[in-house]
Amino acid sequence: MEIIFERMGEDHRKEVIDIFNYYIENGFAAYPDKKLPYEFYDMFLIITKDYPAVVIKSDKDEVIGFGFIHSYSPFSVFKEAAEISYFIKEESTGQGIGKKTLDYIESEAKKLNISTILASISSLNEGSINFHTKNGFKECGRFLKIGKKFDRYFDVVWMQKTL
Repeated sequence: MEIIFERMGEDHRKEVIDIFNYYIENGFAAYPDKKLPYEFYDMFLIITKDYPAVVIKSDKDEVIGFGFIHSYSPFSVFKEAAEISYFIKEESTGQGIGKKTLDYIESEAKKLNISTILASISSLNEGSINFHTKNGFKECGRFLKIGKKFDRYFDVVWMQKTL
């Protein structure tokens, strides 16, 4: 599938939150336990202001996902570290879009002198852990049973990749 990356902007609010809400309600990829209002999108725009943040569009101009990095910490000693997030519509997964998105975001991160990408992943999201492992991330930390969603406890797994 041919895809296009477009800077995430105000006009993508509905599509991005709809995709995010799907993962909130249907698994452990997104941490909230209840659907978020469209106003939550403002938080994505705020935290990604100076970072790569894109919607992923199909060749039919449909938003099929989004991805971004944001500051790991507001302290300048961590300015070369960023945390990554991406979500792709369920029906568009398994087509290499995640890999293309990761490659694109990494390329843009390097332009900002980001040298480390971090991913915070639920231990119950094995697909994401496997994806990140296949793409050069290594587990660097784990907080045991600190999350509870759908009456199930989970660890938060931190994975890291040096660019």
